[in-house]
Amino acid sequence: MKQDQSFSSAVLRAITPSFRAYRRAVSALILIIPLLLTACGVPRISAESRLFLDRSLEFLGEYQLPQSTYDNTPVGALSALTYDRQHDRFYAVSSDSSQQAPARFYTFKLSLDTSDTQAPKIQQLEVEQVTLLRQENGQPYDPNAIAPAGIALSPQQSVFISSDSLDAAGSTPLVGEFDLATGKLRHRLPIPNRYLPSTGTPEAPIGVQEHGAFSALTISAPSVSPANLEPFRIFTATQTALVQDRETENQTANNRLLHYLIGDGLPVLIAEHVYPIKAPPVGAIAPQLTELMVLDQGGHFLSLEETLDDSAPSAEIFQLAMGSATDTSSLASLQGAEGIQPIRKRSLLDLNKLGIPLGDLAGMTLGPQLPDGSQSLLLVSNNHLQAEQPTQVLLFRLKNST
Repeated sequence: MKQDQSFSSAVLRAITPSFRAYRRAVSALILIIPLLLTACGVPRISAESRLFLDRSLEFLGEYQLPQSTYDNTPVGALSALTYDRQHDRFYAVSSDSSQQAPARFYTFKLSLDTSDTQAPKIQQLEVEQVTLLRQENGQPYDPNAIAPAGIALSPQQSVFISSDSLDAAGSTPLVGEFDLATGKLRHRLPIPNRYLPSTGTPEAPIGVQEHGAFSALTISAPSVSPANLEPFRIFTATQTALVQDRETENQTANNRLLHYLIGDGLPVLIAEHVYPIKAPPVGAIAPQLTELMVLDQGGHFLSLEETLDDSAPSAEIFQLAMGSATDTSSLASLQGAEGIQPIRKRSLLDLNKLGIPLGDLAGMTLGPQLPDGSQSLLLVSNNHLQAEQPTQVLLFRLKNST
């Protein structure tokens, strides 16, 4: 045994210097490799870049929806789009709050001109059906009782629709599930008290701002087939900051995003996160968050922000990474809160650089695959049922940027 121990000690003494030299060489190589890659023109990947997917957008063209009526309703004021991949149809909600016709959503069929497979265009967007939104009692909504803003198709033969305004009583914002065939309200998502103006006081007002409630709305679901229902997730966000979260009276800096789980039981609020919007220069109009869209199951989204300047509306698409964001559901107010990690954002496309006049771009959704197998993305504008304003539909290719 002693001989074995002596032999082992001798071996260790012999190899230790070599091992130390090897370790020093490896350490030096680790330090040198990034320098060599940079010198060879290979960019170093920052930690921030690794948070995001490698995506870019290619603009394919603009289509203007002709002014029309369908089943005695004026087609327009489209504030959001969602795509039914199974039936190759789009559903678009109108923001008309039962003023010119009852609150409603439309079914559209999209036809693409693929004569140039590398640059397909929208050939036609045709209305096939209008569905009136109905209350629990089956009656259409009265004027100003709902202000539809967002729409998302669910696996339950339904659409979820959000309202960017309060109900007729001026107290409760709505995110509701409506039957796809009948338009009847099935149920509402539970909204926390911190969003409800009615739970505040004149001395300490709280809740969503008027026309600043829920516009952005998206669903993450494993399948849209009702034959194999699984729990799915809904994400919605305020268009502007809650009253109690504003840093100054006219500043909109931190919106809130809600994350729900829909399963066999009642909807459950899973988490809440801060969606940051950069404060504009003094005197400038603040951007608003108008749309969200799930990119994958790993916490990546697209968002659409818009600045509603009457002279020249502007808009920008961002990619979001939500994985490291702080859950703020326990905070009644963000004022004075420390250590909050907001949702990470990176600009994907400044739409003002497309070289075309922009409408009030309000809706965004993934569409059908394009002839080359890539993914399409569509945006739609809200013309507010103004005859002189066309409904603008923009077509993009969503692709890997490298």
